Amino acid sequence: MLIKTRPAFRDHDVTDPAVFQARRVLLKAMGLASAAPWTLAAATEDRQSIADANAVTPARLVEQYNNYYELAFDKESVAQLARHIAVEPWQIEIAGEVEKPGVYSLEDILRDHPLQERIYRLRCVEGWSAVIPWLGFPLADLLKRAQPLSAARFVKFTSAAQPEAMPKLRAGAMLDWPYVEGLRLDEAMHPLTMLASGMYGRDLPKQNGAPLRLVVPWKYGFKSIKAIVKIELTRRAPLTSWSRYAPSEYGFYANVNPAVAHPRWTQTSERVLGSDFFTPRRKTELFNGYADQVGQLYSQMDLKHFF
Repeated sequence: MLIKTRPAFRDHDVTDPAVFQARRVLLKAMGLASAAPWTLAAATEDRQSIADANAVTPARLVEQYNNYYELAFDKESVAQLARHIAVEPWQIEIAGEVEKPGVYSLEDILRDHPLQERIYRLRCVEGWSAVIPWLGFPLADLLKRAQPLSAARFVKFTSAAQPEAMPKLRAGAMLDWPYVEGLRLDEAMHPLTMLASGMYGRDLPKQNGAPLRLVVPWKYGFKSIKAIVKIELTRRAPLTSWSRYAPSEYGFYANVNPAVAHPRWTQTSERVLGSDFFTPRRKTELFNGYADQVGQLYSQMDLKHFF
């Protein structure tokens, strides 16, 4: 089932992953005047996709441009390093303020939650964005299964820690590991919030957060934690990894908001992933364009204070 959360996204924007895999790198293709016709046709298709900021981003771009600080601080080497992450078998612990805590295999969780396809824009705090067709299910469905207690106010997420496969985590570099993120319970229960096990019609690549990751489309991408191993409902807001590291730069909420500047990156506009120097930047929207759906969650809050 395809859930289109924004009318600008069209069914035919979801291209067969095999087509994406067959394309050449755009910049190289643009320079091949004598290239075969199919190569030039693919390049033209890429340019059209990039020119339309609402079109689905080619899969090969999303799979080769990743932040995964447990592995590396650059983006280009992540896909190669991620091959060593072990994703089978995989278990997820649900703990804290719930009636039914437990440890569940990924297979059991996926068997009980039919996958949906949703096309969301991912907006990185670094000022770039991509439109991605995710496969997953509402986080709320899993939380309801655990039966939250009345004391639960927040949800804490923890990523996998595999020192043998994660060089930066093994070295204790930059952040306190494992990676931790958090949401308010009402944010976690919102229908747009999902757990994803796939994208572009197939399983998640390891560099994109396999085997299970969070996707919260109205927040900056670092909130959508990868490789989840634990979900804990808490009474108080968890101290998240980036908030611990640089609290003046990374707030707990991290809602996409062009009115709240970041010390290092503009938040008023964004570079569409794959675009070049001459492509105009896309104007960033409040809540990443989902204000109608989620604005009421923050109606009484000073968003410049609770950034």
